[in-house]
Amino acid sequence: MNIRLSSDFADAVPEMAVSWEATPVPEPELLALNEPLAEELGLDPAWLRADGLPFLVSGRGVAQAYAGHQFGGYSPRLGDGRALLLGELTDTDGRLRDLHLKGSGRTPFARGGDGLAAVGPMLREYVVSEAMHALGVPTTRALAVVSTGHAVQREEPLAGAVLARVAASHLRVGSFQYARNTGDLDLLRRLADHAIARHHPGSTYLEFFSHVVAAQASLVARWMLVGFIHGVMNTDNMTISGETIDYGPCAFMEAYDPTTKYSSIDHQGRYAYGNQPIIAEWNLARLAEALLPLFADDQDEAVSLALAALRTFDAQFEEAWIAGLRAKLGVSGDVLPLLKDLLALMHENHVDFTSFFHLLGKAARGDAEPARSLFLDLAAIDAWLARWRELGPDGEAMDRVNPVYVPRNHLVEEALAAGADGDMGPFDRLLKAVTSPFGERPGLEYFAAPAPQDFSATYRTYCGT
Repeated sequence: MNIRLSSDFADAVPEMAVSWEATPVPEPELLALNEPLAEELGLDPAWLRADGLPFLVSGRGVAQAYAGHQFGGYSPRLGDGRALLLGELTDTDGRLRDLHLKGSGRTPFARGGDGLAAVGPMLREYVVSEAMHALGVPTTRALAVVSTGHAVQREEPLAGAVLARVAASHLRVGSFQYARNTGDLDLLRRLADHAIARHHPGSTYLEFFSHVVAAQASLVARWMLVGFIHGVMNTDNMTISGETIDYGPCAFMEAYDPTTKYSSIDHQGRYAYGNQPIIAEWNLARLAEALLPLFADDQDEAVSLALAALRTFDAQFEEAWIAGLRAKLGVSGDVLPLLKDLLALMHENHVDFTSFFHLLGKAARGDAEPARSLFLDLAAIDAWLARWRELGPDGEAMDRVNPVYVPRNHLVEEALAAGADGDMGPFDRLLKAVTSPFGERPGLEYFAAPAPQDFSATYRTYCGT
């Protein structure tokens, strides 16, 4: 099969693209292939399963340079330490998409890392990103996970794997931080021109920044509406496209609590569930700083323009968040007091976020007991339900936005552990459930149930590097 990859990024900013070869994989074994995505990209799934398997794990590409604030501390030189951008391809709808390998070996940006990835974290990115896509959340997507046969040394030897990832682009806030840090205004301008041509053709630099602000406000609201916690919202993990990227220590919230965090490296809760909008705005401020020379020649004017655009974030996030919660409740109008009271009740009663909103759809059709039974304070939830019913909730509309199946943390860990041992059955069953998340299906009750309480109390996620 003849596959044509372009090199738009490398051509636009060669100073930020280091040509590099992926580590050879003599005996690749396909663990998971996203056939619908392959067809979107104009790739033949049958060919990928047979002769095309080396294409998913090897080849020459570029390691992208970027900087980033990691947990608030600035690192001027990060970059793709274990990843390669093979190039861009045009999908069947005429959209340009990045094809990227993760876990493909050390690059000049690897620092002390080995450049490799283990099966478990790559399967995590596959199942969670595909679940997010099914939930309607903008995301990079997994094309395939391929076992390499190499051992990856972490706390113990683990089976190695490569993830083939697809994205609208891999441009990040950290990309612009890197370009600005070089002091080369021409490089910064070329990077911005490339990003505008790719994502917002015809925009001015300030309009481009405003588009990124809007995209991130919408994205983070969508995360919150499905209980998703990214876990490592460093500026090098925030895309210009508004897609979710880098599913490292990510997780889905169980009992509603704004302070929920699972990441083993987020000791202070910087990236906890409820902090995500604040951090997104902070990251966007770093992008504004990087872009300042492009907004105006006069520094004060540039800062004023940047602040005006940045200050729209709060209102845009709030609008998306409230509209999403209104849809989850199946009602219209001013529901803010109702929402605040509900979230307080859910927090006080340790109510499972996903289960409650799904079961509330049944309450809209007259069967309130399943949702009511999640609360210890029955008098309080009964009073809330009475207020809610007065607004005439639409149960069918609720079912279209409230998922039954998300990648619950205990199910993900179960699937990854089995996959690492060579049994892909649990992974395949979980993937089947979460990629059709809306509406109950017979036989999938196991995938809708919350985690056991003892699991949730001690659960931690890890970045996999």
